[in-house]
Amino acid sequence: MSHDSLEIAMPRLARLARLTRLGCLIALLLPLPALAQTPGDEWQAYETALADGARQASYWQAGWTTVYAGSLALNAWQASEASDRDDRYDARVGVVKSALALGGMFLDRQPHPAAYRELQAGEPGDIDGARTLLTAVADEERRRRSWEARLGSLAVNTAAGLLIAVGDGRERDGAINFATGMLINELQLQTQPRQATSAINRFQPARVSLGELHLEGEYALLVGPNQLGVALRY
Repeated sequence: MSHDSLEIAMPRLARLARLTRLGCLIALLLPLPALAQTPGDEWQAYETALADGARQASYWQAGWTTVYAGSLALNAWQASEASDRDDRYDARVGVVKSALALGGMFLDRQPHPAAYRELQAGEPGDIDGARTLLTAVADEERRRRSWEARLGSLAVNTAAGLLIAVGDGRERDGAINFATGMLINELQLQTQPRQATSAINRFQPARVSLGELHLEGEYALLVGPNQLGVALRY
């Protein structure tokens, strides 16, 4: 082999060695089944995510509907039966807040049950359709945790706090009412399903360049009790 041929071959061999070391590192980090991501596995993961999301959405809906219905009934009773005048006033404010929250539970449903029914009605194994559906649900999950989703609660709790603080002359009680309402709303937001967001983030586009060698594919961060690593598909 001539000197010129060696000069051309050496950079290629170095790039191949780096790629081999990268592949060995990934293989050491991940168990073999994690690297075997077939289209069927991906569709099954999407179906499972929507099924789990629909189940949690049902529990979430029933739980918070019960909480607000119970709060409405308690406040309605206290508004007329409480012995203390301040308690009756606060209860009347609470009736309005609980009624608005309860109405929101019926009018603004979680998207997961409807999405899961749509997936079941579609063609099994349709990865593109499942991914599109899951992406839409994931976008809705993020919207429901955004700052915009807190504006309604902020307006209602601010008005309630001002009614007590300014309208009834009890600043401390008004501040407590506001803070308590915002805390409950935050708890409601944070307990919403988020399975679609987790599933859609499982694989993301990736582009790896090693010198003149370019690989395009997808990567996923895998975290589990006995597993930590990265899966690559190309």
